[in-house]
Amino acid sequence: MRREVLQRFLTNTDETGRFIVKSSVTGITYFVEPLYTGKSAGWGDLNPATKQLEGNYGSKNTGAVKERDSLVKEENGFVNVGYFKGSPFGEIDRRDKEHELRIKQKHIN
Repeated sequence: MRREVLQRFLTNTDETGRFIVKSSVTGITYFVEPLYTGKSAGWGDLNPATKQLEGNYGSKNTGAVKERDSLVKEENGFVNVGYFKGSPFGEIDRRDKEHELRIKQKHIN
């Protein structure tokens, strides 16, 4: 993976929701990037005079990125890119166990 992609990946993690998990079993590093496909949450300041919501802060800090802004792409050096719903930890665990099994089978043969 290109160094500039790694630097961009770790920038503004609280706004983008991106994070890295490194397996203590296989040593594989998993890059997680939540994708945002829905509508921003409607939150901001309620103007007491107009009863209108102002300063739509929900559009900035979604904790995810739009698919067009994704860094986890093969052209950026990522392999075995997958998409799934829900928590990423179950998928990371599944992939890591598969890789661990391949390693053990390789050493047996």
